[in-house]
Amino acid sequence: MKHTSNRIDPKRYGVGQIKFLMILIPLGVVFGLPLLYILSTAFKPIDELFAFPPRFFVRHPTMDNFHDMGKMLENSAIPLSRYLTNSLISTFVVMVLSISITLSAGYTLAKKRFRSKNALIIINTMSMMFVPVAVSIPRYLVLNAFHITNSFMALILPLVAMPVGLFLMVQVIQDLPDALFDSARIDGAGEFAILTKIVAPMVKPAIATIAILTFQSSWNAIEPSTMFVSSDSMRTFPYFISTLAANAGNTVAGAGMSAAGMLLLFLPNLIIFIVMQSRVMNTMAHSGIK
Repeated sequence: MKHTSNRIDPKRYGVGQIKFLMILIPLGVVFGLPLLYILSTAFKPIDELFAFPPRFFVRHPTMDNFHDMGKMLENSAIPLSRYLTNSLISTFVVMVLSISITLSAGYTLAKKRFRSKNALIIINTMSMMFVPVAVSIPRYLVLNAFHITNSFMALILPLVAMPVGLFLMVQVIQDLPDALFDSARIDGAGEFAILTKIVAPMVKPAIATIAILTFQSSWNAIEPSTMFVSSDSMRTFPYFISTLAANAGNTVAGAGMSAAGMLLLFLPNLIIFIVMQSRVMNTMAHSGIK
């Protein structure tokens, strides 16, 4: 008797997938509308930005908004390269630290026995209920107490913690068989070797997911540049994008430049999502995780 599955197989099309596509396609269209609007607005000429009622799609695309943004950068005391460098360095360091901490902490909480283990898991789960704004003042007080405001550490440390990533990592590592780790210990492997050579290769889907979440939260973050940094030379690219409309006098032209800036800000998110998504799918298909 042939067994039928309700799972969507990306390599084959079956009649049973129609019910999934009827739900996923409309959802994809709805979630894609904001992206289409930003893309359309970024290329709108000034007369279409003034049009009433507003048009969703651009009729006569132009690069004027990008040219205006470039002119504003020329008149700025801080070059664009400085904003981009700050964003790239802080985002890269946050990703490396978040993945390293999440992987090691997830392994410890999932496979080690010690006091207060369950309490730590509960605290991490509860921390997911707090929005970043609720802890902004405590974060500032901590950074100020250690005299690391107005530095790269102020851009990095507030974003390193990833409670969602730790929760995900603990759930994934818990599913790994204990016999695998016992065998490695019998063969003489230490805990660091087990973590790097056994755990990390087997949880690549979770690592890729955490990398996506960490990149998006760090690359798009405006809070560190506005609350923990006072020097313009230490601020990031998202902060510059957020000030475009204000620097243009909150005019319609400023809205066009803001849309162009948001498009540039969104592109790295799209690229890393596409790259990491393929990595996740391939690893899920070929890993030994059941």
